[in-house]
Amino acid sequence: MDAMPKRRKTAGASRKLIEDLVAASRILAKHEVLDAYGHVSARSDGRPDRFLMSRSLAPALVTAADLMELDAGSEPLPGDKRKAFIERYIHGEIYRARPEAKAIVHSHSAAVIPYGVTRTKLRPIYHMGSFLWSGTPVFDIRKVKRENDLLVRDRHLGEALAASLGSCACVLMRGHGMTVVGESIPEAVFRAIYTQMNARLQSQAGLLEGPIEFLSDIEGRLSTAANRGTLERPWELWKRETLAKK
Repeated sequence: MDAMPKRRKTAGASRKLIEDLVAASRILAKHEVLDAYGHVSARSDGRPDRFLMSRSLAPALVTAADLMELDAGSEPLPGDKRKAFIERYIHGEIYRARPEAKAIVHSHSAAVIPYGVTRTKLRPIYHMGSFLWSGTPVFDIRKVKRENDLLVRDRHLGEALAASLGSCACVLMRGHGMTVVGESIPEAVFRAIYTQMNARLQSQAGLLEGPIEFLSDIEGRLSTAANRGTLERPWELWKRETLAKK
């Protein structure tokens, strides 16, 4: 792990939260959920009305020194002049709408894109994607702002996205990607990785003789609970693989 920078004011955000957020960014890049674009954030454990995410930077390059603290309006704290991500409002408005959310991932995963632009619903096809049982609504930005560049550039669009997400674990974004939420950084990373994998498997299964036997809602709920109890296993592996010194 990179050495900690000289302390910025982070309203008491713990060292562990900062380290895990840096790890999450790099893990998601390694698994190609994020490339030069996309981002992950975490609600501050010192000030729950604020959240942390990197300055505008490719995820694989993020260090602790690159993290910014943003207020309830998704704006950097006074004095921080670094360039923030345009779509930070995705995170801020979901945190506002979902008090239990502790981490959020926004990705442009190519495997997921087709499910946001067709009538085929992304559904849990295996137990690792079981959390998708809660639904995968599609946010169509045109319904909120007809003339747009597909980016969630302000709080109004962020609020609309959060409303589309509702109580689900994942929301798809037409022609853009996906956003997933978790009650911890490891859970958000887990869900982002396995949403991508579930999409790949569903696309492959769709080429075979059907119909596809998706997980039932009961199977989805029970598998989600079971997987939540083992999150430390993949999290420890992913951190070691990604942060090991070469």
